[in-house]
Amino acid sequence: MARTSVRPRARATAPARARAVAAVEPGVLDPRAWRIRTAKLPVWPLAGMFALMPLWWGLGVWYFAWPFFGVVLLALLTTRGDVRLPTGTWLWLILLGIIAISATRLERVTSLFVFGLRLGHLFTALMVGIYVYNLARDRVSWVRIANPLAVFWLAMVVLGWLGVLAPKFSTASPFQMVLPHSVQGERFITDISRLDATEFNPLSRNPIYRPAAPYPYTNNWGTAYCFLVPFVLSYLTSVRRGRMRVALLVSLPLSIVPAFLTLNRGMFIGLGAGVLYLLGREIARGRVRLLLPIAGIVLAGWVVTLFIPVVDLITNRTTTTDTTSDRFDLYVQTWAAVLHSPLLGFGQPNSVDTTHAAEPLGTQGMIWQLLYSHGIPATVCFYVILLVLTRRLAAAVTPTGLWLSCLPVIAAIVTPFYSYIDPNMSVLLFAVGLGLAAVDGPVNREPKESRS
Repeated sequence: MARTSVRPRARATAPARARAVAAVEPGVLDPRAWRIRTAKLPVWPLAGMFALMPLWWGLGVWYFAWPFFGVVLLALLTTRGDVRLPTGTWLWLILLGIIAISATRLERVTSLFVFGLRLGHLFTALMVGIYVYNLARDRVSWVRIANPLAVFWLAMVVLGWLGVLAPKFSTASPFQMVLPHSVQGERFITDISRLDATEFNPLSRNPIYRPAAPYPYTNNWGTAYCFLVPFVLSYLTSVRRGRMRVALLVSLPLSIVPAFLTLNRGMFIGLGAGVLYLLGREIARGRVRLLLPIAGIVLAGWVVTLFIPVVDLITNRTTTTDTTSDRFDLYVQTWAAVLHSPLLGFGQPNSVDTTHAAEPLGTQGMIWQLLYSHGIPATVCFYVILLVLTRRLAAAVTPTGLWLSCLPVIAAIVTPFYSYIDPNMSVLLFAVGLGLAAVDGPVNREPKESRS
């Protein structure tokens, strides 16, 4: 009986199959040709937005150009493809949809420009968050991603000191000079295109000059400070060397002076809430890692109060002005108006006389702007977004991630006092995007990227 030899079948490898299909393409024989390659997103758009902020502010186009940067980020994301969506993206898209529909409640067609500008800021903030998240998940160096926002912080501190040293600095920007007279009559347009170092009451006999630049209002400066201080601390705990680290270490105590002179009570409340949230989390887990840096910050703040009587200044401001009664009167009138259009609001804030001043309904706080301009569903959606982000970032365990995890909490706490449908929303989602990337997957914390 003859033996039958059975030869084992050999499984073709990827290069072998390639030779059978395209023998004329020698490059296909390289195993690396079979890897799926996705181009990395560039960092320069973030540098153009945040690091060049002083330029856009000096030209008077900062608020107007911001939505166009969002379009650039969207174009780069869609061109690259393979976009990862961070937690809360779909809720944010629902929020944008509700706000877009609320445009039907506008009374004047001319109001569409300001409405579109605010909607553009919200859209840009979402693009910034997605862009930063994808950069970090693509293992782009954490330092390269964070540096534009770090430069933004340094510029804000410098401009804050401009308000301290030259409080009466005020001039028309180049962009404001070329605006049509009909547009210059809009108070909001004038405010965001003019260059003012401080905000003050021109009708007061003894005005209090509060640092505001590069923002039109000092409350915006305080909001940015709330969002950026945790980011700076996260940067310092992550990056152990480099000139940017030295600059941030020097700028942090220097920033306390203009911050205190803003006399922003909501800013102190927001930062205090963020610190209490972090301490509560750490104590619940039996850790005390953040006690030392928090104690250092509190000590630096106390030293500044020895030279700047912050409590006395705030008390003097609240006793010599009607800011508290005006705010309360504005809140009451805003809520009464919301009940007449609870689903979609009125599209945008509307001017009304308060007890002692004329202020638009739907201002003086994020919650009031959302309720009055876009209705109760949009407001609820926004708070759900902050809750979802807080829950996801609660997974952070490193000091860097912990500092970033308090940002949604701070953002929620300051909503009764400050509105941030402006570049500050992008500042918030920039830092949150970094935090989400860190908890969703490994990020590259090396100072220089690997060339391999």
